[in-house]
Amino acid sequence: MGLFDKLKRAFGGGQAEEKPESEEKIVAENPAPQAEAESTPAAVEPAPEEKTKAGQAEVNQESVESEPEVEVAAPTPAESAEAEVEEKVAPKPAQEVAANEETKRYERGLAKSRKGFGAKINALLANFRSVDEDFFEELEETLIEADVGFETAMKISDQLRDEVKFQNAKKKADVSDVIVEKLVDLYEAEGENEDNQLHFATQGPTVFLFVGVNGVGKTTTIGKLAHRYQAAGKKVLMAAADTFRAGAIEQLVEWGKRVNVEVVRKPEKSDPAAVVFEAVKKAKEEDYDLLLVDTAGRLQNKVNLMNELEKIQRVITRELPDAPHEVLLALDATTGQNALTQAKQFGEVTKVSGIVLTKLDGTARGGIVLAIRNELHLPVKLVGLGEQMDDLRDFNPEEFVYGLFKDLIAQR
Repeated sequence: MGLFDKLKRAFGGGQAEEKPESEEKIVAENPAPQAEAESTPAAVEPAPEEKTKAGQAEVNQESVESEPEVEVAAPTPAESAEAEVEEKVAPKPAQEVAANEETKRYERGLAKSRKGFGAKINALLANFRSVDEDFFEELEETLIEADVGFETAMKISDQLRDEVKFQNAKKKADVSDVIVEKLVDLYEAEGENEDNQLHFATQGPTVFLFVGVNGVGKTTTIGKLAHRYQAAGKKVLMAAADTFRAGAIEQLVEWGKRVNVEVVRKPEKSDPAAVVFEAVKKAKEEDYDLLLVDTAGRLQNKVNLMNELEKIQRVITRELPDAPHEVLLALDATTGQNALTQAKQFGEVTKVSGIVLTKLDGTARGGIVLAIRNELHLPVKLVGLGEQMDDLRDFNPEEFVYGLFKDLIAQR
């Protein structure tokens, strides 16, 4: 079952009564539950209402006759204790609670994007008369305004031309469903082999190197991530290697105080690679689990930035051959297409392994995630869904799709 089918089943989609062919086969091939509930011989077929009443009566009678002890016998203290222990240790309820909480986080974090995206689609369909070239031109503009990216908008438009005719979509709801389906299908196809997981060292300290322009929330992300792993029992160290921006060192030091994590630093204008060398050395000698490295983001002078990042990575790799284990590019979701431009430029400077998309809760144009996957082919690994300390979350593609499109499906 595709991601769009899961989305439609999860939120109704106006087709709750329809069952996929595979489900009908399963029901047909496994009639056991029905056989247990019906004891009437096949040769005698009572009216539906009578059959239901008779079936219920026989089920009740069978329960009384076959298991009378359930009705009259109270459980022994030992049985009660055993049942209570099983209930307490069962992991499923806790997992369900955690999954529900994660879904709610994505729903809250994507509220602006969901409302904005839905408003754009609904505004497009408000003037809907027929699926002609004017409609597709407006659709392309609508998708670009939602930050899904130019290439993605063109792909969706081209695919819809054939799909709308094939599905004979005439109603607004049908056309809307086809638009969302194509967006989801393309998003799912582009991410088929995508690795959204953060990678850690098999032995010795893990090193995450953070890059990104000033003001995107890079230092805040490092602080929140330090808090997360320290709370999980890891020994965490931070390195203030952005030595050129005024206040950058103090900002990371302040985060270190807030989350009780040590920060390796030097005076402003110091060599960033020297800061990183000391941090890596300390991480190795004092058995730290994780080192988070902040760096400068001066894209206005790519040559200097490239040389600086290359030197930092050489220092890290010389001390830890498998490091850095992640090179994470922080992008501000509220900047839309500018974030794509930054990602392309940083991709020319260093080998980025994943994206940290910050401030996703603050934008009405969450389509940027689709553009990053479809145009840059870089995995989003972390997302900022709010201002609280634990609102920096591992990226979950399905939760993102549900959070962004669910209202468009639920309204059907």
